[in-house]
Amino acid sequence: MATLRVPASVPPADEDCGQLRKAFAGWGTNEALIIQILAHRNAAQRKLIREVYAATYGDDLLKDLDAELSSDFQRAVLLWTLDPAERDALLAYEATKRLTASNWVIMEIACTRSSQDLFKARQAYHARYKRSIEEDVAYHTAGDFRKLLVPLVTAFRYEGDDVNMTLAKSEAKLLHEKISEKAYNNDEIIRILTTRSKAQLNATLNQYNNEFGNAINKNLKDDPKDEYLKLLRATIKCLTSPERYFEKVLRLAINRVGTDEWALTRVVTTRAEVDLQHVKEEYHKRNSVPLDRAIAGDTSGDYEKMLLALTGHGDL
Repeated sequence: MATLRVPASVPPADEDCGQLRKAFAGWGTNEALIIQILAHRNAAQRKLIREVYAATYGDDLLKDLDAELSSDFQRAVLLWTLDPAERDALLAYEATKRLTASNWVIMEIACTRSSQDLFKARQAYHARYKRSIEEDVAYHTAGDFRKLLVPLVTAFRYEGDDVNMTLAKSEAKLLHEKISEKAYNNDEIIRILTTRSKAQLNATLNQYNNEFGNAINKNLKDDPKDEYLKLLRATIKCLTSPERYFEKVLRLAINRVGTDEWALTRVVTTRAEVDLQHVKEEYHKRNSVPLDRAIAGDTSGDYEKMLLALTGHGDL
């Protein structure tokens, strides 16, 4: 369920391009006009705008936006303007670099995208960086993290709703057995989490809960400081309840001392056309504050206006 509000009547792409060019002209950039256009166009419309802009002016819209804007607002606009597969490729690339390394972002992309979308992100990564996501993930991670993350980013899960209950029961028992042994990096745990469809995993984990009286993540809290166990729990949450996972990312980004703008921007720009409405509902339920009010209280200026537009609360 998307949150993004697109006007009932959208101007043709060449008109949008002319307005964007006008926003860049003169001494100061017209940020409000950029938000008014780009924040209210869907992925297909934004892609067409980029193509028409290049054909009309011989310039790359992304490079012009990069030159004209700055700070968190710049990053939000650039991430949003990218094609979703290009955006995921960029985020994955950043997540393997030393200064911006994040096993969580790699896991998030691998677990919350559809099989087709993850495949497109891997293709976009090939095209832009001349190597594969799995190659970089394998090179920049080690040990249990590598063992989990490489099969996650290479997965192509079945997307249907068909479930094998006999398999769900046997794999729930297998998971419980390995977790009871504290064999958290066991090949069978990794195999189940990195290959089974999301519907099958939900059935298996419901069976686990019913059979053993505990949600699986409660049994994975043996050592609260263990970073691998934290990532394993987050993987399970991403695969089974992405809206709860993203609510927590947003809550931690907003409530910490000094907002985590990278996390806030990443979640809003990547989920606005997917499931941000569900995330907003989860956020309100968990925090008793609407997400747009939390964002408005923690951000300012054009950055705030851009995020609020993407969450469906900006002015058209």
